[in-house]
Amino acid sequence: MEICGTHLKIKRAAELSGVGVETVRFYEREGLIPEPPRSGSGYRQYPPEAVRRIRFIKRAQALGFTLPEIRELLDLTRLPETTPADIRNRAQTKIKTIDQKLQVLQTMRATLARLVEACHGTGPLSNCPILESLNTDE
Repeated sequence: MEICGTHLKIKRAAELSGVGVETVRFYEREGLIPEPPRSGSGYRQYPPEAVRRIRFIKRAQALGFTLPEIRELLDLTRLPETTPADIRNRAQTKIKTIDQKLQVLQTMRATLARLVEACHGTGPLSNCPILESLNTDE
């Protein structure tokens, strides 16, 4: 979708970004996009760069970056001394975090699978190994 014009009202900026109006406002409040100038009638007038920035934020979120991490990435893009290695290091750190989360999820899955295997799905609830595991005091 092409971004036309020099100023966009919030609804159009949201549409072009693929987010809701409240998301644009939230990003603005959080300082992820700069507060745009307002028209004489008080409407926010977003520059096309705001749409690009919101798209950047959404793509970074889709890769698992948190809003503070995204803010850091955006800040780095404005520093002349930032190198591709700086960005690469952040991405490598994110990969390590994702790998750790995957390990935790695999452990959770294996535990739950063992409990499901032990549960026959019949008899009284008091004999359910899943509930017994959840009710343990350990």
